[in-house]
Amino acid sequence: MKKLHLSDEVAEALANNRPVVALESTIISHGLPRPSNLTVAREVEALVRANGAVPATIAICEGRITVGLTPNELQGIAERDDVAKASTRDCSVIASRGGWAATTVASTAQIASLAGISLFATGGLGGVHRGASESFDESADLTALSHTPITVVSSGVKSILDVAATLERLETLGITLLGYQCDYFPGFYLKDSGHPLEYRVETPEEVARVMDSAISDGALLVASPAPEPMDPATHQKLLDGALSEAASQGIKGKAVTPFILERFHSASEGLSLKINTEIITSNAVLASKIAVAYASLARD
Repeated sequence: MKKLHLSDEVAEALANNRPVVALESTIISHGLPRPSNLTVAREVEALVRANGAVPATIAICEGRITVGLTPNELQGIAERDDVAKASTRDCSVIASRGGWAATTVASTAQIASLAGISLFATGGLGGVHRGASESFDESADLTALSHTPITVVSSGVKSILDVAATLERLETLGITLLGYQCDYFPGFYLKDSGHPLEYRVETPEEVARVMDSAISDGALLVASPAPEPMDPATHQKLLDGALSEAASQGIKGKAVTPFILERFHSASEGLSLKINTEIITSNAVLASKIAVAYASLARD
């Protein structure tokens, strides 16, 4: 594997057992519109620092698999038109060709783990797509997290997916799932997807103790609901319209999710973008607090 390039700040923090939080870059390049994407990326990194941790945004920049972006690299991921979307299968090819790419949940988690980072904050995970019994369409996030020892803070999986099937896959893959101050699995835009959780935690310190007791090589998922979720009736109306439009236009495979998310953004008149931004920032804050608690636990 091509050698990872760690920023001086991240390398120093890891060498001194200081808390570090990994951040994915697909949110920046493909998940948020310009120019707010760069503004949010900078805000998230500032929030991580304000809560006692070091941010490590991960991406591929000119062929370098980079952990901790410089301001210019962060701007490049946000503004360049040639930034690919790289899951685990894509990273080696793009890196060998000297390209630029934003990393998904799957690739960010694996790169962060290889670098020695224990916490990763994101918006929502990929999962099992609707109709997967025929299409076999399932995000690489699930498989990657089944063998990557890292704690991921997210707001569940995107509500446009098959949530019930995704939860079944998480159980089958042996991925531990915690609800942070919630009893039901969040559905990204939705506070409650309708599926109960077995384990609930109340504090970052409690999550840190679970991390310290882990025996699995797989990920620990901390599900934290959106601070101000979407009304379920509004969500259903938007989803039905987006799914119908995708079907009529013949949108299939990996193109479905970005298509539906874009329709959510436009049809909700900015509401979904607002919720998306709040999810990213609140999860980064929570991950930072967990990272600080875990580092403190390790020192005791």
